[in-house]
Amino acid sequence: MSAQREITDEQARAGYRSALALATAPDALERFLRYVRIDTQADPISPTVPSTAKQLDLSRLLVSELQELGLEDAELDEQFYVLATLPASTDRPTPTIALFAHVDVAYDAPADSVQPQVVRYEGGRLPLPGDAAVALDPEVSPQLADHVGHELVTSDGTTLLGADNKAGVAEIMTAVDYLLQHPELEHGAIRICFTRDEEVGKGVEGLDLERLDAEAGYTIDGSTLGQIEDETFNALKVTVVFAGAAVHPGSAKGRLVNAARIAADFVASLPRDGLSPETTEGRTGFVHPWSTVADAEQATVRLILRDFDRDLLTGHEQLVRRLAEEAAAAYPGARVEVDVVESYRNMKEYLRDHPRVVEAAEEAARRAGLEPTRAFIRGGTDGSILSARGLPTPNIFTGGQDFHSRHEWICVADMGAAVATIVHLAQVWAEER
Repeated sequence: MSAQREITDEQARAGYRSALALATAPDALERFLRYVRIDTQADPISPTVPSTAKQLDLSRLLVSELQELGLEDAELDEQFYVLATLPASTDRPTPTIALFAHVDVAYDAPADSVQPQVVRYEGGRLPLPGDAAVALDPEVSPQLADHVGHELVTSDGTTLLGADNKAGVAEIMTAVDYLLQHPELEHGAIRICFTRDEEVGKGVEGLDLERLDAEAGYTIDGSTLGQIEDETFNALKVTVVFAGAAVHPGSAKGRLVNAARIAADFVASLPRDGLSPETTEGRTGFVHPWSTVADAEQATVRLILRDFDRDLLTGHEQLVRRLAEEAAAAYPGARVEVDVVESYRNMKEYLRDHPRVVEAAEEAARRAGLEPTRAFIRGGTDGSILSARGLPTPNIFTGGQDFHSRHEWICVADMGAAVATIVHLAQVWAEER
């Protein structure tokens, strides 16, 4: 099907913006449905790399599929990255770009035995079949209002779906397949990289950028149709450990120092009406205690701290340290240790020096029939770290919504639009030289 052919009114009502999106959406969907059934959930406290061995089940499948497409150099390298090269289709010198997506999924909801369903959304609440208490609701997910009459993919409500980021994986694979089938479309060399452990902040820490040898990168890991994201949070990971003194409760008077109680006081002292993820939006950062493991002798509270402004993030860190010390001080004999690790920085600091990289993504989206918008991420991507390491890497939409939850969903037409954007992006870069 020609990318220039006009789509019908019925296809437009189903969400399709271009014939190229319409042509590639079925392949992207087929791949996506296959990938989400493979459990690749990451583990935030695992010391291994990758944090879970099951991530490699999908990685190995992708290597096999890339080789079947004809990418002979496809491999799973010693750092557990899937790497491959789509050769240039032109002899003219052109920049090499890299496309990234991560195979792991979040740990915020169950992720084993994902049962995807494809449904035509007719508006209103959409109950999911596996759990009567779980439903897609436009009151909670406003993006649903823009997708009435569209085909959506959801889980059955007992697990997350895995669109973050298996949609990006499927869209890259589909775009590569399409470009191979259409050698008349000029593009330079494209490096493909599927990462692991992005959800635990370790997605690209072992990636050899010299070997990758790209001038620009793009994570296909965004959300809303048409959004090109060039700004992320700055992020800290904080571990607070309270040490108490365990004693038999029958003879504990004046002797027991209950670490679990200290941790509870500390968590209760954190801001509730502001500076928490459930009370903030837009550019306001937060302090989020996401895990507490406690007994009388020792309690560990893990937090994530986020803000777009690094100075404000430093203030959040100082607040956590002060509250932890105050909680311990209220219990004579208690001790506290606070460990802070930087997870990533706002990619905007680095991308502002490479405006063409973001502009190329916007032009590709326009050629795919979209009105691109620049957006910021209340989170981070592999691109945050890649940009800081010298490879400018903004984020391109996938079409997925409500990530990290049982309410996660994605529009099939939006997946086709993401594939079309990637195909056009390859052509935009071929025009650079």
